[in-house]
Amino acid sequence: MYKYIITIMAIISLSSFSQKSDITSIHQFTVTSIDGGTINFADFKGKKILVVNTASKCGFTYQYEGLEKLYQTYKDKLVIVGFPCNQFLAQDPGTNETINSFCKKNYGVTFPLAAKIHVRGKDKAPIYKWLCNKKENGVLDATITWNFNKFILDEEGHLLEHFSSNTKPDSDKILKWLK
Repeated sequence: MYKYIITIMAIISLSSFSQKSDITSIHQFTVTSIDGGTINFADFKGKKILVVNTASKCGFTYQYEGLEKLYQTYKDKLVIVGFPCNQFLAQDPGTNETINSFCKKNYGVTFPLAAKIHVRGKDKAPIYKWLCNKKENGVLDATITWNFNKFILDEEGHLLEHFSSNTKPDSDKILKWLK
């Protein structure tokens, strides 16, 4: 009888573990890219991922330059994905086309940009629901309070840490995950 109970408990434990691992990977998401294509996070398996909500008319917009430099320096093991958002004092009011043009022209951005989304509120994009909710990502709860919040994920798509807008792309807090 005890062997039977232990076996059932082990099966339940293993099935719970595999369900949790499905939930805790960003690799399950696809999003629309800024040019209308698709960004499939499963394509980034084996690389760290830095997800950033961005804006073109913000006091932190200069961070595009640092993000691009970080991407160029570590692109063999890092992908940066920018998510333009207009939810903070309407600091990214343009269309996807104008935002994409602005980023390329002013900062030489070559890392993937997603189509403009919501990162908070009732219309929050599913990927941000996952990033900000410990019940979904298995690691932490986060609140997006402004543009240029950052999330770093490991090579398996598991969330590692959340950084505020004040954390610059070349900060030791981010670089420690890449060295």
